[in-house]
Amino acid sequence: MSRNRLIKKLKEKNSKLNKPELEIVLDTFSNSIGSALKDNLSVEIRGFGRWSHKKLKENYYARNPATNKLIYKPERVKIKFKASKKLIRNINNKI
Repeated sequence: MSRNRLIKKLKEKNSKLNKPELEIVLDTFSNSIGSALKDNLSVEIRGFGRWSHKKLKENYYARNPATNKLIYKPERVKIKFKASKKLIRNINNKI
């Protein structure tokens, strides 16, 4: 679902809020999740899911498959999302 479509859905549910206010709500929500993950915290929304991060070690022996040359991959963070049981149940019941 695109950002604009999500804003339209929110507008249908909350007719008192206008589009700029809904954009602020959506931006605040996504920025809050991003800043928490930056601070090495996990984010959990009950009934929806959980975002967490995992540090991946640096790798000196990675290979570029196209050229077969060794490349260096620095330490990085991978973001994981695990859907809640309730969300999984809702998705599977719709099919």
